[in-house]
Parts: sequence; structure tokens; C-alpha cells
Amino acid sequence: MPKTAEIFFSPATHGFVRIACVTPKVHIADPATNLSEHIDLAGRADDAGADLILFPELSLSAYALDDLFLQQALLEAARQAVDGLVAASAAWRGIVVAGAPLKIGDAVYNCAVVIHKGVILGIVPKIFLPNYREYYEKRWFASGAGLAADFAYGAGAAPVATDLVFRAQGFDAFTFAVEICEDLWAPDTPGTRLALNGAHLILNLSASPVVVGKSRARKRLCAATSERLMCAYAYSAAGPGESTTDLSWDGQSLIYEMGELVAEGERFSSGTVTIGDIDVERIAQDRLRTATFNDARLRALPSEGKGPSFAWAPHNLTDFYRAVPRFPYVPSDRERLDEDCYEAFNIQVHGLMQRLETTGTKAVVIGISGGLDSTHAVIVTCKAFDRLGLPRANIHGYTMPGFGTTVGSRNDALKLMRALGISAETLDIRPAAKRMLMDIGHPYAEGKKVYDVNFENVQAGLRTDFLFRLAGEKKGFVIGTGDLSELALGWCTYGVGDHMSHYNVNCGAPKTLIQHLIRWAAAREFDARTGRILHSVLEREISPELVPVEDGKTQRTEDKVGPYELQDFSLYYITRYGLKPSKVAFLAWHAWKDAAAGGWPPDFPEDKRRAYALGDIRHWLEVFLWRFFTISQFKRSAIPNGPKLISGGALSPRGDWRMPSDANAKLWLQELRDNVPETV
Repeated sequence: MPKTAEIFFSPATHGFVRIACVTPKVHIADPATNLSEHIDLAGRADDAGADLILFPELSLSAYALDDLFLQQALLEAARQAVDGLVAASAAWRGIVVAGAPLKIGDAVYNCAVVIHKGVILGIVPKIFLPNYREYYEKRWFASGAGLAADFAYGAGAAPVATDLVFRAQGFDAFTFAVEICEDLWAPDTPGTRLALNGAHLILNLSASPVVVGKSRARKRLCAATSERLMCAYAYSAAGPGESTTDLSWDGQSLIYEMGELVAEGERFSSGTVTIGDIDVERIAQDRLRTATFNDARLRALPSEGKGPSFAWAPHNLTDFYRAVPRFPYVPSDRERLDEDCYEAFNIQVHGLMQRLETTGTKAVVIGISGGLDSTHAVIVTCKAFDRLGLPRANIHGYTMPGFGTTVGSRNDALKLMRALGISAETLDIRPAAKRMLMDIGHPYAEGKKVYDVNFENVQAGLRTDFLFRLAGEKKGFVIGTGDLSELALGWCTYGVGDHMSHYNVNCGAPKTLIQHLIRWAAAREFDARTGRILHSVLEREISPELVPVEDGKTQRTEDKVGPYELQDFSLYYITRYGLKPSKVAFLAWHAWKDAAAGGWPPDFPEDKRRAYALGDIRHWLEVFLWRFFTISQFKRSAIPNGPKLISGGALSPRGDWRMPSDANAKLWLQELRDNVPETV
């Protein structure tokens, strides 16, 4: 395998940090046996390429010890177990974070010990000590709030503090910090200050006993914390072996990244290693573009630069412990997809309602081709008119056959307009197009089969020209149909065609989402007859139908601009997070390399479930970069109003995306070509 390929296929190359949440079999008041469990499990996690190996709270001693925490024999045995783990860690690449009761000065603290390569990098004591219901921690431990000390061990000394942020040398995005169990439940969590001070990963060693519903509460807290603090949050709870007297423990392991669950371990099991790959570069990029986060950091005035650094060596493994959705704009969970479609559809409807009410407009004009975009635009328009109490007859739909229009699409357009009850007319643009082609001296006017861009644009331009003039006649305005994906790729005729309208309901909708919006509306917003026509539209090949059908072959948009499912994937990660093209390719390969692996959106047709080789992904990403960065921005700089649907997903020059019209793709193309192999 070429060196470039070796580097490309390792997640570490693309800014991923591997976390292992470990659930040992706990031996109560037996640190020596617990140490053996730690060495075995840490070795397994290290073999799997873990950068951070997280054990539960007080893992070296056990949590359910009550007054035994104040026994000198127990404290000395726990200290010896720490020394043994430090010695064993010299053989591992990963950092180990384990729990132990430690006597520091004249008090005992519930501590997280951070160990790397035979050295203790630092010790973090627990701040918030629960003293209610089944908890009595203040009986044995002192709070670490305000503590600043050194912990002597062997020939070294380690800092002891609650605000330590650990930083990898040569990898700025790899920063982590620690809080312990109850710290997560506090109104003002230590993790807040730690994240504001630069920690991209927060690790929580926990030993909270389990009761019915507790696991759900933990998940809610971890998810909300990781989203609010724009970080990853790893939670490792004590498991079997702790359960004693009146309480039980379940060993829940959770790894979240910015609100999304990356990995979850099996509960009520011991000897398990739960692994997740965390995109710390993505976290850093998101913080970079979020001014609120930086404002909060300045307001909080955290301590700058405090915390140990460590030498980080990336693993060269090619396995990947993370699910990458094929469709970042379309959830694979039915309930969430239903919710997203409901919201998106209603955003579009209410955006149009506002424009109609504000302008006092009672009529609109829309071109209906029988394709996805115009179909969705017209059903949105119908619902807007219904809710405003306007007659659907005031929606003037026109099907405008050109040189490549097929019978199927034309029939669907006519049937749809009739089923919806809008005003339906046919306006054949071919005579006007022939006249214009003749007037400008195009070879087609002389009988030559020249189907170039200008041949297509003459038809696209005439359709829009007619619609604008018809809007004047009907005393209304033109509803736009072009979608977000087409804007990204510049697949629209500037000034005319589906680039221009008075109001575009689809400008925030990516192509991959529109099919699901239509399917959702067919089931929930329209009658069965209309629903059948909508489903017929969904089955048709995406085509502008501007080139005559020859030898039974219809013009296919995706032959020119690439598969929309890949191009929408690239659009999401490049505009939402600013990722490097090589990383986008890496994620796309994991998402699309195997059609049988991973989830698909509900009701996604079996015959359209495709896979892509790395070479195809690289090729179409190159097409995306060239079209997006070089030839399309001047079109996006002059688009009509329309509703934003997706967070971070609009391309309006007045909103989420602003760039110079005369930029070029050289930088992005070079990065792709230098770092992504053409084949596996």
C-alpha cells in the first residue's frame, strides 16, 4: 500500500482521538486485584489504539467502601496500586485515567489520576461531594475546590488541581480535562470552566448507583453538556462488583460529541471496553466559528495555559469506531426524520405565507416540470394558500415542454396540477426557442445536433422569461424551485432559469432531503390520489430535460455534476465545519463504501441503495470543489429570498455563507490530490 494510502486510512490522520471507556470487575477493598484488572483492560484498550483510557470513579479501591476510606491500610494499598499502574503504563501508548482515594496533606480526596508513559501527568480531585439520599461522601473526602498542591511519587511530582487542561504536543486540537461524577450534576459544572479554558474532551469518572430511569438521566446530561460546551463528553460508571448492601451499579459507558452519541457500552457487564473515535478537529472548527463561545470564555476569565502537556504519537490503525451517516441532512431514525420533515415543510409554508401577506399578493405563477423541485415547490405553495384562505385556482401552474421533455414528466405535471386543483396550462417554448436559436446563429437552427450549454440555456431562459411576464399578467409573483444542492454546484442558469424568481421556497432544501419531504407530505398533507402522483415523481430520474432523447437515453443531471448523495455529503462537511477535502473523503468512504452496512433513511428505495469506491468519491469531490469554489459563487451572491431550513446549511449571501465571487479552488483541489489515494 502506498504511503499516502497508509496515512489516509488511519483516523488519527484526520484529527480523530480514540477514547476507551473501561468497565472493570470491581473487587471491594482489594486494590491489588483491582490493579490486575486495570492492567489487563488498559492493555486491551491500548492494543485497540486508544489515546485515552477512562476508568470509573475510585476504580482502584472501589466506591462502596464507606468508612473504610479512612483506614490507613486501605489508603496505603490504594497508593501502591497507583504506583503499580504508573509502572505498567510505560509500555502503553495511551493515557490512562483511573480513580483512587489519595491522602494529600491532611485530607483524603476522591481523585482522578492521569497517567502516561510511566509518569503521572496530573491529579484532579472531585469538587462536588454528594451528601444526600444514599451518598455520604463528605464524611470521608474533602472537596478539591481551590486545592493546588504537588503529589510526590517515585522520583517525580505531579500537580494536583481541579482546573488542569491536558494538551498534546504537536496536536493543538487534542486537549482534555477531567471531572468526577457529581461534578456533572452541579448547577455550575467544573466542565464549563474547563471547556472555556480549551478542553475539547471532558472525561467523567463516575460511580453513581443505578435506579430505574438513572441511565436516561445520565444520557440526557451527557448529551446536553457536550452540545452546550461544544465538546466531547466521555462517561465511565462503576459496574458489577460494586453492588453491595443496599445499592447496585450498572457500568454505563457513554461517549458523546457535540450532542450526538458516538458510542455506548453494554450495561450490567464487566470486563468491557467501549471505544469511540472523537473528531476533535471538528470541535475546534465549530468553536472557531461560534462567537458566543469565545464571548463566554472572555466573560468567565478562565486561567490561561494551565495544565500539563504530553507527547502524543498517533496510532496507524485503520479501524474506525464511529458511525458516519450517509445523509447528513436526512436522519435514518424514522421518528426524527418525521419531525425534521414536519419542521422543514412548515418553515417553507410559513415563509411563503409571510411574503404573500406582506406584499398583499393573491396570485402566484410557477413552472411545473414533473421533477422533484417544482413538485415540492407547488405542494408547499398549495398549503400556504390553504392556510391563508386563498383559492388554489390563484396558483397558476405552467408546464413548458422543451426539446428534451419526456411524456412521463409532462403527464405527471399535468396530473399533479389537476389533482391539486390549481390553474393548469401548457406553454410550448419550442417555437420561441427555435426562433431565438436562429436569431443568435446557433448551429441547431441549421439542423445540426449541437446540444451545448447555450442550447440548454436558451430553453431555461425562455421558461423564466415567460413566467415573469405571466406573473405581470396575473398580478402575482414567481415562485422559485431551485434547491440548495443546485446552488452549491452552480447548476442553474444565471439571471434566468431556476436561479431567479420573486421568492424561492426551496433555496434551503438540499436535493437529498426534498425526496423525503415529498414522501412525508404525500402521507400527511394530501389525499391518496395526489399521493400516488407524488410517488410517481419520486421514481423519475433527475434530469433538466433540455437535450432531446436519443436512443432511449434521457439526459441525466448526475452524469454531469455527480451523485447528489455524495455532493450533499461534501456540501455539509465543507460549509458546516470547514473540513479539509481529504477528511471529507475519509468520512464519505466510511459512509458509502458498503451499501449493506449502516442505516438508511426510512422508505429509501432498495434499488437506489448504492455504494461508492474511493476513486469515485475522490473524483466527484474534485468536481464539487471546482464547481463550488470557482464557478458558482457569483450566482449565489445574487439569489432571491427564501427560507433557511437547516442549521449552518443555507448559502444566502445575507446569511450563512459569504465568499468572494472570484475565489478559486486551487488550495482545496491540491489538498485533495496530495492526500487522497485514487484507489484503495
